[in-house]
Amino acid sequence: MIYLFLANGFEEVEALCPLDLLRRAGLAVTTVGVGGDVIVGAYGIAVQADVPDTLFHDSKPDMIILPGGMPGTKHLDESRTVDAALRAANANGAYLAAICAAPMVLGKRGYLKGKEATCFPGFEEYLEGATLSKARVVTDGRTVTAAGMGVAMEFGLALVALLQGKDAAERLRSAVLAD
Repeated sequence: MIYLFLANGFEEVEALCPLDLLRRAGLAVTTVGVGGDVIVGAYGIAVQADVPDTLFHDSKPDMIILPGGMPGTKHLDESRTVDAALRAANANGAYLAAICAAPMVLGKRGYLKGKEATCFPGFEEYLEGATLSKARVVTDGRTVTAAGMGVAMEFGLALVALLQGKDAAERLRSAVLAD
């Protein structure tokens, strides 16, 4: 299962664009609300999460996705549930994906050591052990990082490419007129 974690103050486009693309691709994605089931984004858009974090118990997730935004990223970083989900995902060789400020959550836990990664400018110091990239979206093995809201579509398509192949991602790109 793919899980996208939402915390109050998340960047709406960074969460909802990849979520939309993954679901359009036919992939099952569950949104997890950190601190409740209705989560309010950085710009006041309320989103009903599929489950609150208190009901998250998957010890073998296939992918964990973390959107950025402030203070959403800070709340993700402080969440025991997010921490446990990342540990389980990492231990099982699952994909870890984060955009904008959220790669700091991965970096602070050592998941970016020895990997190429990108983030929103100003958060590089948190990408501990990573080789910093100026690319908009970086896939390094089972880790995907992206620079910010303006690349949410590319980020989502990169996730589809990982899970269903490049041809599926290109068909979806064309279908949503992202060319």
